[in-house]
Formats: sequence, structure tokens, C-alpha cells
Amino acid sequence: MFHRVLVTIPTVLGVVTLAFVLIHVAPGDPAELLLGDYVGVTPQVLSELREYLGLGLPLPVQYVKYVTNVLRGDLGRSFRTNQSVASEIIGQAPFTLALAAAGIILAVTVGIPTGIVAAVRRNSLADYATTTVAMFWLASPGFWFGILLIYFLAYRLGWFPVFGAGTWDNWRSLLAHLALPAVAIGVRSAALIARMTRSALLEVLSQDYIRTARAKGLAGGAVILRHALRNAAIPIVTIIGLDIAYLLGGAVVTETVFSRPGLGKLVVDAIHARDYPMVQGAIMVFAFGILLINLLVDLSYAFIDPRVRYS
Repeated sequence: MFHRVLVTIPTVLGVVTLAFVLIHVAPGDPAELLLGDYVGVTPQVLSELREYLGLGLPLPVQYVKYVTNVLRGDLGRSFRTNQSVASEIIGQAPFTLALAAAGIILAVTVGIPTGIVAAVRRNSLADYATTTVAMFWLASPGFWFGILLIYFLAYRLGWFPVFGAGTWDNWRSLLAHLALPAVAIGVRSAALIARMTRSALLEVLSQDYIRTARAKGLAGGAVILRHALRNAAIPIVTIIGLDIAYLLGGAVVTETVFSRPGLGKLVVDAIHARDYPMVQGAIMVFAFGILLINLLVDLSYAFIDPRVRYS
């Protein structure tokens, strides 16, 4: 287990390095963007601002300085707001976590039962309908479905708010603003989980111990839930873990479509403004979150299947 934790360190360093390189080689100057609305900006003022922001240093020096600050727990200050990057991320993270949690809850509660029904009733009308709908959702872009939800359910029917995220002191407002983004980001995951559940169950249902359990007179529900689903759980849990990572990344598009605050919108705004510290800090937080999820999923295998052991 300790070895698996150590393996994540080079991965995080690689992600931080890649983010640093990509954002610095992208066209655009943060100093020019910050001073773009001012008239009569001289080259000297622009040069002084670049020095103040630390952009006048060579890239290797900037990189070493950034990594050193990160190791001390300092993510820097935003170029746009001059606020601490860590504090702004902490302020926006709850909105993204709530969206990802709602999306995965929807995906699991819809996807697993649907996959079970499709596997138990293989080659039936329910199986064909489930497979067709799942393929449709997998092929549908999340932003396109989000726009449809906004137009029909929010704009035309007025059932849900169009934009925003509500306020934390009003749970009804939070749920109303969360419903459409959660559906937009969760339907693809539900389709993927349903297909994986169906495939994993079909493989298990053909095993001898399942036929033995049925021959002993166990009820169909007990055979499916206690024996088949438990032994098919590892690939299902794996795809759920991977999908949580997808939901965190998909929040960037979903939050932009719904004008919803969160890490996704924070990253998009920071990229447009060439806010290097904010982009790097947000990407590092996403990377840490995804690696943590993968580690937890990896460690959960031993609890799901006692035959799995870690050296």
C-alpha cells in the first residue's frame, strides 16, 4: 500500500510540469491582458508589471520557484485578483464537489439497476432498449444535452433555474440549481455503468457456482445480489472510479454551460486571462483528486474480493 502511495508522487510532479509548460508556451501575455483596458501603457510599465508578476525570470527558474513554493504549501497568488490561489480554490471547490457527487449518485442509482435488469433479461425487449439508450447517451456530448435541458426544462417550461448555483443557506435553491447540471453530467456515466454492469453480470451468471446456487433453491434475487453482483463488483467499481475522474473533468464544460461557479469555471476564466498560478493550482488539485480516487478504488479491491492481496 505504501508503495502505491509513493508511485503517485512522480505522477503528480509530471502533471504539474506538463501544466507549467503548456500554460507558459501558450500565446498571450498576462501583463498585456491585465493592462489591456488602460490607455497609454508604456513598454516600461509593461516590463515592470512582468517583473512584479515574476514573468521576467527564465522558465527553468520560474519552474523551480513554483515547485519549491508548492512543496511549502504555497500555490501563489492570482494574477487577476491578487488573492491567494488556495483560498479561491477552497471557495469554489464545494460547488464542483457537489456537482460531481450528484452526478455519480445519479449514475450509480440508475446505471447498476438498469444493467442488472438488462443482464437478467438478456436478449429481451428490456435488454435491447437499455443497450440502445445507453449507446445514445454515450454518443451524446454533455454540453449538447445540457443546452437541451436548459432550453426545454428551464427556459420553455420554467421548472428549474437557468443559471447559477443557489445559496448555501437555502437547500431548496441548491437542489433546484443542481438538478439540471447533475443530469447533464450524469447520464453518460449512468449509461457506461449500465453497460459495464450488464457485461460483468453476464460473465458471472454463466459460472458453475451460480447454477449450483440456483439448483439449491435460492431465490433469484439472492443469487443475483449475494453471489453474482458481488463477484462482478470489481470491474463495476473500477468503471465507477474512472467515471468520478471523468465527472471532475466534465465539470469544466458543465459549469461553463450552466454559468455555474466552481473549479471548472475558475479554470476556464483563468486560462482566458493567462492567470498562470490559478491554472496550475487548479490543475494540481484536479490531479490530486483523480489520483486519490484511483488509489481508493485500488485499495477497495481487497474488501470486495478477499482473494486480492497487496504486497
